[in-house]
Amino acid sequence: MTVKRFITALLAVVLAVPAGYVFGPALPSPAPAPAGWAAWLADPAHLPDPGAAPVATVSAFFAGLPHRRAAELARAYPDVVGNLDGAPIELRYAANRRQSPRWAGRQILALDMRGDGRIAEVLGDLRGATRVTVLVPGVDDTLGNFDTGHGGVLRRSPAWQARRLYERMRADQPDAHVAVVAWLGYDPPEGVRREALREERATAGARALDRFVDGLVTGRPGLAVTVVGHSYGSTVAGIAAPGLTGQVTDIVAIGSPGMGADRAADLNTSARVWAGTAPGDWTRRLPGLRVLGVGHGRLPIDPAFGALPLPCGNVDGHDGYFEPGSVALRAMASIGAGPAGDPR
Repeated sequence: MTVKRFITALLAVVLAVPAGYVFGPALPSPAPAPAGWAAWLADPAHLPDPGAAPVATVSAFFAGLPHRRAAELARAYPDVVGNLDGAPIELRYAANRRQSPRWAGRQILALDMRGDGRIAEVLGDLRGATRVTVLVPGVDDTLGNFDTGHGGVLRRSPAWQARRLYERMRADQPDAHVAVVAWLGYDPPEGVRREALREERATAGARALDRFVDGLVTGRPGLAVTVVGHSYGSTVAGIAAPGLTGQVTDIVAIGSPGMGADRAADLNTSARVWAGTAPGDWTRRLPGLRVLGVGHGRLPIDPAFGALPLPCGNVDGHDGYFEPGSVALRAMASIGAGPAGDPR
């Protein structure tokens, strides 16, 4: 997407519909109850409420169950257990294999096939990892193009990007205990339209991301987490930042249209904040404003934002950050694999 196309799209939206549609308050329709929850909550065993129970409560519930009983719940309610932050990792893998044979043989930590879908795939040994990197993708990513990339462009694929990052980590630090998660756990905007110019989708995604990361670290005080947000995914990461556990050591924004703040300090996080944008990335030329709910604030590559600079000098366009040979890929691998250093 070029800046010209972005500006054209913005003008088209503003001119084609009442200004209130673009600039006015959002009126989201109520989200449908997640699949399987009604039956789960009606179970006479008084199972924890997946939407209300803290992650630590869910974790403690499963810790108190015999293995056989936990396996029975995964078989009876795969769509709940497979997406239940705080449930045991292997149990979630098993539940999601049961949900769909398409994902058999892969480590799927979350899977919802309704609508555009949700998915989280793990590369590496998540249980044995001491450092985990969570990739948050942006506009137009869906369950349907998770492997192929939207528009059929492979390097846009969250699954492909996660593999390239995991391989880079393993090549650079073969003794490091690392895992990478491609986390499409929210509903990104479809194209550069109203939803992409606003932050309602990012806010909903941020809540889900906070809970997901809580599920990763519960009972694992030594686990360090890096969050990498690409494009609109960086907006999700920025809005999530105040609610992310202190075990998140680094937040990385690449190709970012803004993180929902004008300064890194406004993210209210103890994590280091990094930002980098390719020389030819169209987001570099965005105005970096928020007006009446439209826009995502100052670009994080602006020195006034206060982020640490992530090298991106040889990155090709908006989707090239994970290409082999990319200096950004090597830098992200260095940050994610640790021990924490300065990849500049």
